[in-house]
Amino acid sequence: MDRFDNAPETALAWHKAGVGAALATVIETWGSAPRRVGAQLAISGSGEIVGSVSGGCVEGAVIVEALEALEEGTARELEFGVSDGDAFAVGLACGGTIRILVEPVGRVLPEDLLVELVAARAARRPVAYVVDLDSGARQLVSEGHADRFRMDRSGFEEGTRSFVAIHNPPLRLIVVGAVHIAQGLVPMARIAGYDPVIIDPRETFGSEARFPGERIVNDWPDEAVAAEGLDSRTALVLLTHDPKLDDPALEKALRSDCFYIGALGSTRTHAKRVARLEGLGFTEAEIARIHAPIGLDIGASGPSEIAVSVIAQMTRVLRKGA
Repeated sequence: MDRFDNAPETALAWHKAGVGAALATVIETWGSAPRRVGAQLAISGSGEIVGSVSGGCVEGAVIVEALEALEEGTARELEFGVSDGDAFAVGLACGGTIRILVEPVGRVLPEDLLVELVAARAARRPVAYVVDLDSGARQLVSEGHADRFRMDRSGFEEGTRSFVAIHNPPLRLIVVGAVHIAQGLVPMARIAGYDPVIIDPRETFGSEARFPGERIVNDWPDEAVAAEGLDSRTALVLLTHDPKLDDPALEKALRSDCFYIGALGSTRTHAKRVARLEGLGFTEAEIARIHAPIGLDIGASGPSEIAVSVIAQMTRVLRKGA
């Protein structure tokens, strides 16, 4: 999955500064295309770029087209493939083909729409940018396209020329309990595209020495989880199996929109957890959101393999639902 980049934000800043800006978006791919649909490149009127539509293969040609589109004030649809001499010359020789939409900010992509998109991204609010390539109509929507949001999948609506660009917030992983499993889980989560934070009031556990370079919060989990926020792009993993630490955070999670809740512990430990939550008034459906014992049953042995099973389960829930 692509990390959350700042192409829209950069394009808006260039436009407001009077430099001029265009956004280039991958709208379709075939074969071994180097970037997925929805990938974006911002191009300034002076030829500066941020982002990528091909990993360097066709950026040069896209910049030229974008500068011409800015001058003309019109959108452009570009196609590059192995059979295209220009694309071959700049390196797209892997057998893939990509189509790219170039939209000058202001004269094609309305400034107020881009402002709204940037604001939604800053607020971690999932939105879809929908453009009808025949009529030129453009809008932002938050409803519908449930499968596209879940799969982070931009693309054309079947049988139409209506392109839907999904703008999801970056994935986050909140880990409660700076234990040995967390030491394996956090770097794996980064590789999988998550922005992790580790919560543990025990500074001996939640230390820079044990988690170099990671963000560590040494507060009580319920307070820290509330401060971080739990939205539809957040996974919560509870690893202490200490009710004093896990349960308060779990109570917050069960009444949130976080897409995954996993809790370490045996079947017996979870049964006791369920009883405590029932005593607090949580319903069977709410409690059923907890994945416990945590992780897919892959016969994991040791902290690192347990971490693999947790990442796999998080991915399955994110992409296929609970």
